[in-house]
Amino acid sequence: MPFTVILPARYSSTRLPGKPLADLGGVPMIVRAATQAQKSQALRVVVATDDKRIRTVTEDAGIETVMTRDDHTTGTDRIAEAARLLGIADDEIVVNVQGDEPFIPPKLIDEVGLRLQDRGNADIATACHPITREEDAYNPNVVKVVLNRAGDALYFSRATIPAVRDLEKNVGAWLNAYPPEHRLYRHYGIYAYRASFLKIFPALPISPIETLEKLEQLRALWYGYTITVCVTDEAPAGIDTPEDLRRAAEIAQKLVVSG
Repeated sequence: MPFTVILPARYSSTRLPGKPLADLGGVPMIVRAATQAQKSQALRVVVATDDKRIRTVTEDAGIETVMTRDDHTTGTDRIAEAARLLGIADDEIVVNVQGDEPFIPPKLIDEVGLRLQDRGNADIATACHPITREEDAYNPNVVKVVLNRAGDALYFSRATIPAVRDLEKNVGAWLNAYPPEHRLYRHYGIYAYRASFLKIFPALPISPIETLEKLEQLRALWYGYTITVCVTDEAPAGIDTPEDLRRAAEIAQKLVVSG
């Protein structure tokens, strides 16, 4: 089944204003992210933004762009509006690739889209990878996900879950205590949605656990919707801090030099 990739991109950012237009080796971040998405099997790649400066840059780069409202509280809300404006049919799949993922592997985009296609009972698909660094285990900015035996999400949290009770004072031993069939997993923020679900999500009241954790995907779980998860190799992190941006610029410059 062909799918559409939509990249939400807003200019305003508390920590990095104008982040989508940050220069990475002579190419704006949002253009790099969209270009990576175009290397996937997506039938269509569209940037959804609320800022004319971003639209000018992406359209000049030949990337389809749609203007959305500037009052969306979540990225999913923006994706839902874009899907409606684009006339995407209810039975189609929409993959949400973050606009601050300039080096996202195209293969990962395909994996998430295919995962949702194959799991007919699921409403959303996303990804995770095993946590291997001790500093990530207790970091609240590293979101964890617990899976059931079918590979669907039981819960997402900033807490360290599932915990190994008897080893919690020794993080290194604790990470090694997980059985091969169930590791400590870091959630990776790429989503595939059934377009029909995108019509439902914006109307769902914000859930209590979403308010506590500040994780919008918990709203879907709260109301009984299924999120299936594909386990991948370690994937690149998004750009959330000035240090992240500096590292991304260095990577992009190396790509330019290597040709």
